[in-house]
Amino acid sequence: MFTGIVTAIGTIASVEDRGDLRAVIACPWDPARIDIGASIACSGVCLTVVERGGEQGDAWFAVDISAETVSRTAQGQWSEGRKLNLEQALRLGDELGGHIVTGHVDAVGRVALKRDVGGSHRFEILAGKAIAPYVAEKGSITVDGVSLTVNEVVDEADGDVRFSLNIIPHTGEVTTLGALEEGDSVNLEIDVLARYLKRMQSLNS
Repeated sequence: MFTGIVTAIGTIASVEDRGDLRAVIACPWDPARIDIGASIACSGVCLTVVERGGEQGDAWFAVDISAETVSRTAQGQWSEGRKLNLEQALRLGDELGGHIVTGHVDAVGRVALKRDVGGSHRFEILAGKAIAPYVAEKGSITVDGVSLTVNEVVDEADGDVRFSLNIIPHTGEVTTLGALEEGDSVNLEIDVLARYLKRMQSLNS
């Protein structure tokens, strides 16, 4: 379980095709605090640590990425040199600063618009009809592992959904979101509460 509050930006140092992919991710953490078998959200994707090393402030960990995961995440996500938003799993007693995030990607969206507004970035994300019922104005959504609040929602004529987000300068600097450009793909996870409410609604209808 995660909160969508990114604590570091990692870089994919190497990728090896072993049937599944084995990726080594460099990060500024203490390797002693990265447990083998632990879950780490990598740009919104929950992955399991299989190796670790390095030293404090210059650590690395390795994860295995299945073909299924590759097919359901943003294009180019698992390539050498790619920057990733990192969050270690929530520990008992940690502050829930964002919202409840599972690290399971529900859809891949596309940055349809990026505009500077003051010091912030306004994004419009276009996503498929499958998640349209779960995206609500002032609701929560996770974009590349970052917990964000939806500003506006527009339902497209073809059933797709377009929603807007405001990325403040701090968020843009401490995550990969500030570097996104129009046309880029992003991992999306809907609010788990919206998922359960939709299920309850379907049972009562």
